[in-house]
Amino acid sequence: MRYERIITHNDMDGVVSAALCSFALKVGRFRFAGPGNIVKGEIPTGERDVVCDLPYPLVCGLWFDHHEGNLEDLRLRGISPEEIKGRFDLKDSCSRVVLEYFSERGVAFPSYLEETVDETDVIDSFKYSSIQEWRRETPGKLVDYSIKAPTATLKEKHLYLRELVPLVRDHPLDVVIQMGRVKERIERYRVEEGRMLRLIEQDASFLPFDAEREVVVLDLTRHNRRPRVIKNLASLLYPEALAILEVYNLFQGGVKTTNLGFSMSLTVNLSDRDHKKDLGEIMRTLNIGDGHKGAAAGTVYARSKAEMIKKKEETLKRIYELWKAQR
Repeated sequence: MRYERIITHNDMDGVVSAALCSFALKVGRFRFAGPGNIVKGEIPTGERDVVCDLPYPLVCGLWFDHHEGNLEDLRLRGISPEEIKGRFDLKDSCSRVVLEYFSERGVAFPSYLEETVDETDVIDSFKYSSIQEWRRETPGKLVDYSIKAPTATLKEKHLYLRELVPLVRDHPLDVVIQMGRVKERIERYRVEEGRMLRLIEQDASFLPFDAEREVVVLDLTRHNRRPRVIKNLASLLYPEALAILEVYNLFQGGVKTTNLGFSMSLTVNLSDRDHKKDLGEIMRTLNIGDGHKGAAAGTVYARSKAEMIKKKEETLKRIYELWKAQR
C-alpha cells in the first residue's frame, strides 16, 4: 500500500518520527496534533495515514508509539496491539520504535539519522545525569528549543514543523541548526526562557508538609490566561527537587474554566538513581489521568470556584501522599 500522509505529535519526537517515516516511505505530507486531538476524533484518519507518537485512532495504515498509557487504552478498547500494522514498544522515544521497525525491513538509514534518534531518546525520556548535562546545548537540544519557541498561533507552529521535518530527514542536526529559520526560533526561545524563569520564581513553592522539599509545585491558577511555561526550568531555581508538579486552569474558547490540569515530571536528580517513583501510576490511582514513570498528567473537574479551590488542595495533598508512599 502507498501511504499518503504522516500524522505525528507536535514535539521533537514527533518531528523525528515523521522524518524517519518520510525517508522510509517517501511520504511528503505531514499533519501535526496533540494526543487530545486524536482521542476526541478531531482529525479524520484513513488506511493511507501513518500515525506516530500519538494514541491509536479509529483507523490508520501504520501506527508507531511508545507510551504505556496508550497501550492500556488499546486494552480497554478491546484491541490487541498485535492486530495493528506498525509497532508499539516501550522505548525511550517513538523515533527509536520507527527506526528499529524499518531497519528490520531493510531500510538503510543514513548514520546522521541514527545519531538524531540517539539525541531524541535522551530528550524525550529526559534521561540526563545532571542539570549541567540537561542544560548543555547539543544540536538536538537546540532543535528542540526551536520547536518550543513561542508562536502567535498553533497554525504558525505547524507551518514551521512542516518545514522542519524535511530538514531533519535530509541533514545532520548540526547542519539543521545553522539554517536561518531554525536559528531565529532558537534565539526566540532563549528570550522566552528568561521570561519563564521569572514567572516560575513568582509561582513555584513547596507544599507546607513537604519538609524534605521533594516536590516543587508550580501553581498557575492565579492567571487569567494560562502562561506559557516549561515546568522543568524550575530545577534551575530549586535544584534539590525530585519532581515538579504543575497545576493550572483549563481554558475553553479562550475562557478560563474552573477545571484543573495537573502535569508532573521527575527531575534529573532521579535519573541515575534506583527508585520506585511512577508518576503515571499516581494519576491512574487517582483516576484523573495517565502517563509513564517519568511524566504524567491528569484533569480534575469542578463546577465552581470554591469547589475548584477545595479540589486543588485535596488533589495536591493526595498526589504528595501517593508520591511518598512509593518507596
